[in-house]
Amino acid sequence: MKRDYRKQNKKYMHMDRIGTGKPINKSNSGQNGIRRYPLPSQITLLCILAIIVASIVLMVHWPSLSANALSFDDNQYLVDNEWVQNPGWSTAGKFLTEVLKPSTVHGYYQPLAMISLMLDYAMGGRIDNLRVFHRTSLALHVLNTLLIIVFLYLLTGQPLAAVMAGLLFGVHPMTVETIPWVSERKTLLAAFFSLLSLILYVLYTRKKGRKFYRTSLVMYILALMSKPTSIPLPLLMLLLDYWPIRRLNRRTVLEKIPFFIVGVNSVVITFFSQSITAAVTLPEKNSIVRILLILCHNIIFYLYKIIWPVNLSSHYPFPVPFTLAHPMVLAGMIGTCLLIAVLLFSLRRTQALLAGWLFFFIAILPTMGIIGFTNVIASDKYAYLPSVGLLMTLGWFFNYFWVRVCRMHLRVAGQAGLIAVVLILLVLEAGATRNYLVYWQDSEILYRHMLSLAPQSSPLHNNLGLVLVERGKFDEAISHYEKADQLVPNHAQTYYNIAIALYNLGKPDEAINKLKETLNTRTTEIEVYPAANYMLGYILSKKGKYDEAVFYFNQAILLEPNYAEAYYYLGMVLACQSKMDEAIEKFRKTLQIQPLNANAHKYLGLALAAQGVFDEAIEEYRKAVRINPLLLEEIQQLVADMEKQRNLDTR
Repeated sequence: MKRDYRKQNKKYMHMDRIGTGKPINKSNSGQNGIRRYPLPSQITLLCILAIIVASIVLMVHWPSLSANALSFDDNQYLVDNEWVQNPGWSTAGKFLTEVLKPSTVHGYYQPLAMISLMLDYAMGGRIDNLRVFHRTSLALHVLNTLLIIVFLYLLTGQPLAAVMAGLLFGVHPMTVETIPWVSERKTLLAAFFSLLSLILYVLYTRKKGRKFYRTSLVMYILALMSKPTSIPLPLLMLLLDYWPIRRLNRRTVLEKIPFFIVGVNSVVITFFSQSITAAVTLPEKNSIVRILLILCHNIIFYLYKIIWPVNLSSHYPFPVPFTLAHPMVLAGMIGTCLLIAVLLFSLRRTQALLAGWLFFFIAILPTMGIIGFTNVIASDKYAYLPSVGLLMTLGWFFNYFWVRVCRMHLRVAGQAGLIAVVLILLVLEAGATRNYLVYWQDSEILYRHMLSLAPQSSPLHNNLGLVLVERGKFDEAISHYEKADQLVPNHAQTYYNIAIALYNLGKPDEAINKLKETLNTRTTEIEVYPAANYMLGYILSKKGKYDEAVFYFNQAILLEPNYAEAYYYLGMVLACQSKMDEAIEKFRKTLQIQPLNANAHKYLGLALAAQGVFDEAIEEYRKAVRINPLLLEEIQQLVADMEKQRNLDTR
């Protein structure tokens, strides 16, 4: 009876494409057991379920559209980025052509992310209207969720298994920060193009033509132009060849050569652009023991946060002390050893667990801290694309369970139980996601939340202080800066932040002293030095000390040749010293960097008028009004005064 029962259910034994190895119905199966032609009924079911999933993900993440928090590097990407705020072909060209030394943001080459933000700005997105940016990010997250479902369906051949795994990804709390965090557009875009590349690669393995291969390569390039953390994609394709596609051989390795060439080029570009504009800590500066501890800590940390997503934050500082004496570090070491044992033992039954975990590990490896480029040990956003590997394993489990219960008398109860478990997880995840989104409604609330989880983090105290300064809470801001200074003494950025708060409190002399302390520090945070010199020049100019102000403005320009504000205020000071020729030169330099600076056009016009160059002055006034119509009345008065001066000169 048992043998007959298996024959009757032979149509269900198609687990090879997800790891157990007995394909059936070979007339509809391609090489390696992957179904060549999906059944029309399955495609219809998949489309219906995909629409439901998209609706659920939208509903759960909907509060992100009203989020008003700005986090960490959002200033670079939006608030202070005048190129993003001046959409146009020339701006897009700048993003695309600045490869080794991006001037718009500090760090690696990411032109598509910057162009995407620029387009949102063109559609009405503003610092006080972040909804447009969040709308695009939410749409990308929904699309990514759907692409994951398609990817898992291509690997499993089971719509319901793919949908259940994809749905749990779409509403997971660890995906939250990629949507309201404006600068994380790069993570969403890179995942979008990476998933397309993987899907096209799977289709290519079904012998449907080289066009899928070529298009997959193009998508890989676009992913790298969004965020270079997509570099390991060729290795992930080889892993798919190992499992579940099962076509790994010498030829499949050789066919990845174009992908590896593109990836190596991206590695070189990323290293130089990051090291030139920001900072990079090479592995040789860390001991082997420290690197091993980082890897073990992060492996368990991410799995823990994915399984139990509580106390999520955008800032996870390094444990102190970073030794086995710290419970989390010790747990990471022990947990990693146990995980490796479980994965090796699982090979006796299936390759699904090992392959899924290796996918996750390889995909997240660029951000694991072997090469240092940030002050955190981990981040939720780093797990966004790598989690697809864990979803592969989850999809395998759902499919395996679903097929197994089909062979049992408790088929309906078993399948209903699986769906019930997924729905319970869905409700729990949705609740946690909504709770986490509450913190993203306001910058101060967000930083206070992060600080409550990491009270000994100097960067968090500094960033909360910046928010408090913007809101006029200068005394409280200074107290947080002082706490940051206690945690990390003699830090240039902290001194600079204190100086700004003191100046806003009406204490310019104390601010000047603190800025000079900033310049006397010898930390690696040299990027703050141009701003400190500029601020010194600005405060001194307000006190009428023009010669000193000129010196510090020139120092700022020497350190940062494209410092538009320094050129602008240097021009203002030179004009106050009646050095009009030099002032005109500085205003023109300002406009080379910021062609849409209305005030620079206005004061260039004033300087030209003072030199008697009235026609050019009028042209500059016109440009100022075109950029900022609110200057019309003031410009009209300036033109009237200039005409009076011209009439006097002609007499």
